[in-house]
Amino acid sequence: MTIVITDVLNAQDLAALQGAANSLDYEDGRATAGRYARDVKSNLQAKKSPQLDAIFEKVRKALNANEIVKSVARPRKYARMLLSRYRGGMTYGTHVDDPTMNGNRTDLSFTLSLTAADVYTGGELVMEDAMEDRAIKLSAGEMVLYPTSTLHRVEPVTEGERVAVVGWITSWVRDPARREILHDLDVAARALHDAEGKTPAFDRVFKAKANLSRMWYAD
Repeated sequence: MTIVITDVLNAQDLAALQGAANSLDYEDGRATAGRYARDVKSNLQAKKSPQLDAIFEKVRKALNANEIVKSVARPRKYARMLLSRYRGGMTYGTHVDDPTMNGNRTDLSFTLSLTAADVYTGGELVMEDAMEDRAIKLSAGEMVLYPTSTLHRVEPVTEGERVAVVGWITSWVRDPARREILHDLDVAARALHDAEGKTPAFDRVFKAKANLSRMWYAD
């Protein structure tokens, strides 16, 4: 399940993160790529620093407070985060992200944009599957969340600059089909409650979601 989530960052947090990102030092992004992805990766990534850690902590708080992120991803841990920057000609060719990072399984990947879509050209995140390629270009403060098993690429930036926080989530629920069922039940329960309140129908849906969570959540 791939989903674009709007307004992950409020205006104040977005402005703070944009300013902080501009003040950091950057290095060749190939340093963090896997053996095969390194050959197709051309971007910059922020060097480790307390300022970068503060950015990631603010992002974690925003994601943990977002109801859609919690429902779709069911985060147990954030396996890793990076702050990436693409300038003219930079790109990231087709690749699949590593299955584990820092000793944690990677179930979902995300890209959280810190730059508006109209300040750079190119730079689309493209998801590849058997049917078609889907190109995604985010507004500032928007995030795309997708299975880490997906083949994807970043198209070359031909003008301007693209800055984003990218990260990987270890979910409480390993199986993507089960995560989607639980998300559907969240949506159904919320709709029933909003329309009719706490009815017997709502109680049954909420019971099913709770009991499936007990069955499927990792120990």
